[in-house]
Amino acid sequence: MLGNRRLIITAVLASLGFVSVAFVARIARAQWAMGALPFARRIFVTPIPGAPFSATEEVSITSAAANGGAFQRRSFALIARDSGGRIHNESRVNVPLTSTRDPWLISFMVYDPNRQMSAFMNPYTHIAREITFTRAAGPAPPNNWAQHESPSTLAADPNVRLDDLGTSLMEGLEVHGYRRTVTIPSKISGTPQPVIITDEYWYSEELHINMLEKHADPRTGELTVRLTKLIRVEPPPDLFNVPLDYKVVDITPTSPSLTSQ
Repeated sequence: MLGNRRLIITAVLASLGFVSVAFVARIARAQWAMGALPFARRIFVTPIPGAPFSATEEVSITSAAANGGAFQRRSFALIARDSGGRIHNESRVNVPLTSTRDPWLISFMVYDPNRQMSAFMNPYTHIAREITFTRAAGPAPPNNWAQHESPSTLAADPNVRLDDLGTSLMEGLEVHGYRRTVTIPSKISGTPQPVIITDEYWYSEELHINMLEKHADPRTGELTVRLTKLIRVEPPPDLFNVPLDYKVVDITPTSPSLTSQ
């Protein structure tokens, strides 16, 4: 979990221009070798203006068990973006697939591209932690390899293959799919045979978000994150503000080292 959080932070910083996508890729490949999930278990919403929507982000996780079985979990969260590019999303716990209770809310956040500020809200302490960035996020999610990596970069690594899956329709939107296959040699993976890991995303150019992401690693299991119940109207404005009963704490780093990667 700690490794995933580090990759989430690194991916966000990459989208904001603090670190290079190649740097994120190196971290992701190192975590693949250790069996960590490269996806952040979240759909990365780009803060572009003029494309408001709200949707339910559905997460499905199948974890491989040591006895050869599997443990299935699920979660969901609300995500939204207004016409100004402001973002709202939630974090909820994963619950067993057979659970009848809804996953409870852990936290939620808002991002304002005009102020270049993120606020992370804790619903239990009613504290909002704000951080201000020096650069705006990019127009595409940081894990969209086909949009970030050049063919020469891929050709230089014989253990990585990128396949174009063509176009399809999801929630009434045209999406373009890509699959990335990474082969981890046995001497690195620690298994008798090479480990083949696949990651896939289906991207909507119209909304500049991934509508579907998949990850499969035989050592850890499978992860699927998809957007459903898409509504393309202006979301309620209260979603993008820090609630009035929350205490705001500024956690913006004072050291320039954050942007020196």
